[in-house]
Amino acid sequence: MLASNLNATTEATTHTPDWQAAVTDACARIAPSWPLDQMIAVNPFWEMRDLPFTRVASRMAALNGTCCQNQAALAGQGNGPAAAETASMPEHWQNLSAQLDRNRDTAHQVGWQDEVVHQISQFCGDYFQRLDAGDFKADAQDLYHSWLQMTRADRGIAIVMGEPSLPSQFQVLPDQHEKLITDAFDALASQPDYAPDYAHALLLDINGWSSWAAYLRWQARLSGHEEDLLPGLLAIRLAWELAIWRHVQHVGGAIFAELKQRWLKQWDAWPEVLQTHEQSQTTGWRQQTEAESAYQSQMAEKLLTKPENPSSDDQPLKLQAAFCIDVRSEVYRRALETQNPAIQTLGFAGFFGLPISYRPKGTGFCRPQLPGLLAPALEVTEAEPAGSFSRQSLANHSHWSQFSNAGPASFSFIESMGLAGLGRMVRKTFFGKSSDNPVDQLHKGQTEFEIRQNGTLLGAAEKAELAGGILRAMTLTHDFAPTVLLVGHGSSTRNNPHAAGLDCGACGGQTGSVNVRVLAGILNDKDVRAALAEQGISIPSETRFVGALHNTTTDEVECSGDVPDEIRGFLANAGAQARRERALRLGIANESDVDSAIKKRSQDWSEVRPEWGLAGNASFIVAPRSATRHLDLGGRSFLHDYRWREDEGFNILELIMTAPMVVTHWINLQYFMSVTDNLHYGSGNKVLHNVVGGHLGVFEGNGGDLRIGLPLQSVHDGKRWVHEPLRLSVYLAAPREAIAEIAQKHKVVQELIDNDWLYLFRIDDEQTSIERLYRNEWQPVATRSSSTGGQSGED
Repeated sequence: MLASNLNATTEATTHTPDWQAAVTDACARIAPSWPLDQMIAVNPFWEMRDLPFTRVASRMAALNGTCCQNQAALAGQGNGPAAAETASMPEHWQNLSAQLDRNRDTAHQVGWQDEVVHQISQFCGDYFQRLDAGDFKADAQDLYHSWLQMTRADRGIAIVMGEPSLPSQFQVLPDQHEKLITDAFDALASQPDYAPDYAHALLLDINGWSSWAAYLRWQARLSGHEEDLLPGLLAIRLAWELAIWRHVQHVGGAIFAELKQRWLKQWDAWPEVLQTHEQSQTTGWRQQTEAESAYQSQMAEKLLTKPENPSSDDQPLKLQAAFCIDVRSEVYRRALETQNPAIQTLGFAGFFGLPISYRPKGTGFCRPQLPGLLAPALEVTEAEPAGSFSRQSLANHSHWSQFSNAGPASFSFIESMGLAGLGRMVRKTFFGKSSDNPVDQLHKGQTEFEIRQNGTLLGAAEKAELAGGILRAMTLTHDFAPTVLLVGHGSSTRNNPHAAGLDCGACGGQTGSVNVRVLAGILNDKDVRAALAEQGISIPSETRFVGALHNTTTDEVECSGDVPDEIRGFLANAGAQARRERALRLGIANESDVDSAIKKRSQDWSEVRPEWGLAGNASFIVAPRSATRHLDLGGRSFLHDYRWREDEGFNILELIMTAPMVVTHWINLQYFMSVTDNLHYGSGNKVLHNVVGGHLGVFEGNGGDLRIGLPLQSVHDGKRWVHEPLRLSVYLAAPREAIAEIAQKHKVVQELIDNDWLYLFRIDDEQTSIERLYRNEWQPVATRSSSTGGQSGED
């Protein structure tokens, strides 16, 4: 028996190892990754937040060479984007397939590791595409058994690897995934206590598909049930390890003896490997913290500086405009406020508090329009069906897109469609317009929507209850302007599989157009306003709410209803000002016509950097706008309006700390890891991308693992990194007791703060001091040094 050979060093073990616990532990460490058409940012280590970030970083480095430190980005500044490769790092764990490659001439032969990942990935691409299409309902056993049937019938593996006897090992693998897991661990896990780490390392070999399975698990849990395909995926990866081990043992000779010796030695040395990686990162974390402290010092100096000409609250407002907290909005808001002192802007989560899914009238299609943390509670559809886009045309578009965008279909698509298909592609490439999502066309021009909860239409009272909570959370309960814009946001690009990543993450990777139109309709309803008045929120009859969409690629704002010409002028001028600021980062500030150059980028099918998205994000400020209106924050800060004195019971603060703060942290860590280690947690070169399964994700080239995270071109301009990987600094203008109580109440929030996933600061009411909450204690950070501004104290 193989186990008796391998486990000779562990005969003293007196209990049967709990392999299922090892599987559960490893699978629980994998964070989800959303599909391309709903792409939202995620902390790729989210499920390990109960551990300090530094410990997770050293463990990940030891498992597969992941790099989580800023020094890697700095090392790559002058040498292109190979950050993870340029950073020196001790040797990490090698799975069996990688160990065997040491005895293989990988320059002239196919490597075991590459072939294992490729074979599993190709199977997963087909399987999960059919599962996504609803062709069947799967579980972990079905996933494993489907792979086993395919692999047993595949004779090409033996030819590719030059190993004629290899297929026989797949024939004798167990048909049940749980039995396979037991057999594989019995044979290979010489130290049972380390089996969870080994299982984790195996899942990291196919981390893209592991993350996709984790996404399916996440969605199932949002729906109130448990479905987890990760054990089946782990069984597939373990099956390859067991088959390779048995195959090499069967071939015998010096190769097996050497492989066995290295394998046993690696298991024995695992604690020392972990310790070595932890010690090797000490200097890097000191440099990381110094870089973050330098940014925080700059922020303290800004936040503790009094405005020279504070705005007056006495003059009547001409315009109020509520924007998403997205860092790109900070640039436009600043530009809009300079147009007239009677303009007030606000920051709020981009889904505008509506827990909705959107189902276009006359279609069976439905998509979420809210953060991935939440499940929709309401369903929205147009009051009248769109006249120009039918259910059938949407279905036709969907089928065409899935066929033409599938990774393996690039050539078969042209072969099947012939010259007509080629001609259509050429026309779309060189003469097409922006690639608008067809679903977004359905509600264009619509301002009336039906809202249902469990199939029942909401009445005025229910709508008012919903609207009242939203207005209070927005700090917009009195002193309404005649025109109130509710401004969602989206992007405008072509030939961009990751386009949804430039849209609103708070809207589930969609534009916020539906949300703002729905909310504007609710707030313009006279019956809703009457019910709101009973809540103490009186909206003047002359006030009109208008849904609008901020195009973050072009900085144009499109309104869904009529607004005064003066306001249209404000919006146009603000857009021009914002474009000039963004042109500096895009490297086109010297163009003779900056406006035209930026708009052209959004329509250019070959443009790999149409905009910089949320690159540069570093802070989240929760305070009245008066605290930041006088500041240029450089498009690096998420801004959420909040006045604690209007927050009875601190319910709004609790909502902000448990939802928007988590979402901004996810965004921050996705950009962080896409820079420090694009190899493992970015999607590589977008020029080489092939879409898999219509929307599941991308391959870089024609195979390998499913890539997750941001493309290199989203964080690197070809010469340097445009995003500095800093952990998020959160600034709250609220009483310390309320902040601390909420942090202690919610385990997730406490973990993020105490395990160094983010920094949490408090600004006092007079903006004279800043202090940090860490492990339930407040630590002074900075104080205003004089009445004219500035700061001093510990940084």
